Amino acid sequence: MKIQTSLHQILILFCSLFFLGNYTEAQTKKLKRPKNRVGISSVDNFVQESFDLYDKVYKYDSYVQSGKPLEDEDIDVLEDALEDVTRLSESAPDIIGDLDGVGVLKQGKATLQVNRAKKALKYCIKTAKELLLGQRKPKDKEDREEKDDNSNSDKEQDDNKDVKNESEDKKEPLDVSDGLEAYSKYDFVPGDKVLFFDDFSQDFIGDFPSKWNTNGSGEIIRTNKVEGNWFELKSGYGIYYIPDINTLPEDYTIEFDILAFGLSQNTSSTSRLEIILSDNDEFYEGKEHHAKASLPFGQFGAFDIKTNNYFNRTGGKINSSIKADIRKAVKNQPHISISVTKKRYRLWVNETKYVDIPRFIEVANALNFVKFHINGFKDGEERIFIRNLKIAEGGVDLRRKLISEGKVSTNGILFDSGSANLQPQSLGIIRQISQVLTQDESIKLKIVGHTDSDGSDEANLKLSKARSEAVKDALINIYKISEDRLSTEGKGEAEPVADNNTTNGKSQNRRVEFIKT
Repeated sequence: MKIQTSLHQILILFCSLFFLGNYTEAQTKKLKRPKNRVGISSVDNFVQESFDLYDKVYKYDSYVQSGKPLEDEDIDVLEDALEDVTRLSESAPDIIGDLDGVGVLKQGKATLQVNRAKKALKYCIKTAKELLLGQRKPKDKEDREEKDDNSNSDKEQDDNKDVKNESEDKKEPLDVSDGLEAYSKYDFVPGDKVLFFDDFSQDFIGDFPSKWNTNGSGEIIRTNKVEGNWFELKSGYGIYYIPDINTLPEDYTIEFDILAFGLSQNTSSTSRLEIILSDNDEFYEGKEHHAKASLPFGQFGAFDIKTNNYFNRTGGKINSSIKADIRKAVKNQPHISISVTKKRYRLWVNETKYVDIPRFIEVANALNFVKFHINGFKDGEERIFIRNLKIAEGGVDLRRKLISEGKVSTNGILFDSGSANLQPQSLGIIRQISQVLTQDESIKLKIVGHTDSDGSDEANLKLSKARSEAVKDALINIYKISEDRLSTEGKGEAEPVADNNTTNGKSQNRRVEFIKT
């Protein structure tokens, strides 16, 4: 009996070693998870979540490379992982803002770990997509002979290699153009005079926002996925959300961010967000005049962006469906931009312009209210939030003003909160400035950053200088303007142009000036 048991154990051990050998042989070189935390919560959380997802995708990659087919449950896990990876990539902590005020050594360590986490996410996105599409194949024998990264016999050599790679990461500059190139031709320019702004920072969690009205329900929430307060809209027939603005000029812009949770292949084709320009502040589209755009959130197909106008109670001339596949965009915190220039109406989702109708607004000065409406979402499962609603008067061509007056100021260049990380939608303005510099190569500019009064004087001075440098870097790296034509300065909160005690005032004080020198 003992001999039989021993033979059975040996057989199990042999089979385990045989399978483990094949399994390990099939894997690609694995990235090492950082062993120690940095001590900065946003960085540590980002690194941990990145490598948790990396381990998950790496495991299924190893299955496929060893010849083991993926089951239906594996596919479901990978789909969820890809969604999480994409969302995490979009909300990566900004190294400049999050490291403000910490020591040099901690900054260096954090930079190395974030860079390694970004490599892990890049692998995850590429590999998960290939696995889901059936494009990932077993490695050739030569590739499979690579040993596991944690092999004891190679530990010293691998450690040395990691140190070398980390040193290279440390030397690699944080290029402002990383992740912004897609926006380099983005031609949306926000209005220059803020009429309404709400990031919900002044509202309490769980409350309905103080500067809005509705005939339904909604509340302010926070999530561990992204920063800041978000306003959750509730899906329902005839439910409208109306910000407190009652006058719109002929030329203006509307911008806001969307956050969506719970979207899946089962999300209905009727799931939509409507942005309505109306002639009243009642809970319907409009009495005599309205115009609207409808954004699709359905995921099992590419559904059209719809536009419709209605004037003088008789219906309008526009009732169109524009081909657009924004399924990925709506799941990854898109920025929506709308520009109304007299009769012309344009709409962008991130950097892509989908709508450009020259005579959409048929009656001038008739539409003075903005309304939001969502419907078709499953209650408690599919949730839609908005943030950073900004409505601003437009009409000023910054290029002509800079040339004629020698100076221009704008609060349309946006940064992540408390940091110098440029938001991509700011590139429309920076592009205009680059066009002036390209047209006249004799022009030199000083870029001056200003902040609101939140934070200490010293921190704001440093932040404003960093933001002016970020704009300079964008002009150099994206639009190829010579560095010797640009200088920077930061003035912090020292020169406000509006009341720092209000949200609108703070929004106007956060600005960038361009001055011919």
